[in-house]
Amino acid sequence: MRSSVSLAFCPAERRSMQPAYPLRSVANALDLLQMFRTWDTVRVTDAAAHLGVARSTAHRLLAMLESAGFATQDPRTRTYASGPVLVALGLEAVRNLDVRQRAKPHMSALSHEVDETVNLMGLEGPNVRFVECVESSRSLRVAARTGLLRPAHTNSVGKVLLAAMPPDELAQLYPDEVIEPLTPRTLDSRTRLVDELHQVRLQGFGTNFGESDPDLAAVGVIIPSTSGTPRWGLGVSAPRTRIADDETVRRIAEAAKRAAHATWADEAGGSGPAGPRASS
Repeated sequence: MRSSVSLAFCPAERRSMQPAYPLRSVANALDLLQMFRTWDTVRVTDAAAHLGVARSTAHRLLAMLESAGFATQDPRTRTYASGPVLVALGLEAVRNLDVRQRAKPHMSALSHEVDETVNLMGLEGPNVRFVECVESSRSLRVAARTGLLRPAHTNSVGKVLLAAMPPDELAQLYPDEVIEPLTPRTLDSRTRLVDELHQVRLQGFGTNFGESDPDLAAVGVIIPSTSGTPRWGLGVSAPRTRIADDETVRRIAEAAKRAAHATWADEAGGSGPAGPRASS
């Protein structure tokens, strides 16, 4: 099985992107990975001819890829094919692209319902990245921040994603007690963050009141995952004066949960978890 997503470059483009002092063994291994894009199976002789190296060298490279899970060998034919790690990376890339398409109509419906800006964000280590946005129709609104990377502990979606993380993984992301603040309202210690995440789990949503930007408020919810720890969430952001009371926060959170669960249901084939669904 081969990845559904791939990048291809012409020889001139590939030469222009090579580092000044390439590591030949690494370059050869990457070339072999490229072969799996277009070859269902690869023989040692095929690899040697493609790379212009001896068969013994090609065999060592293929064995290295097999040991790391990037390739598998058929014991009968002795040929190599894409391994589970390579397939998983390809599937993850597809999911990362698909989530934007799945979420966009529900984001639009949510933005129309609450008349505020809606962002799709994904977790990247201790940060969240803005990957898609539907802006509010209001003249005074939070503008799109697509592509921006923000510390997760300062962000409403970042908090719900951190709250869903196993404790040992969270400890790895925040090994020190002191956390660098962005504003005077930012959580500045691991103890305060852990307490906040406990509250996030209880209420089912995260908030940001001037923690990433003094003039911004936001409510974030998680997009459930069909496998593993959730990595995506939806955030509704607005000027702080418009998300200033508990009733407004709860109303926005419930609307965002419906949109998030509708996005999840699209991925799961239309059978979302129990509860109301967002219209689209």
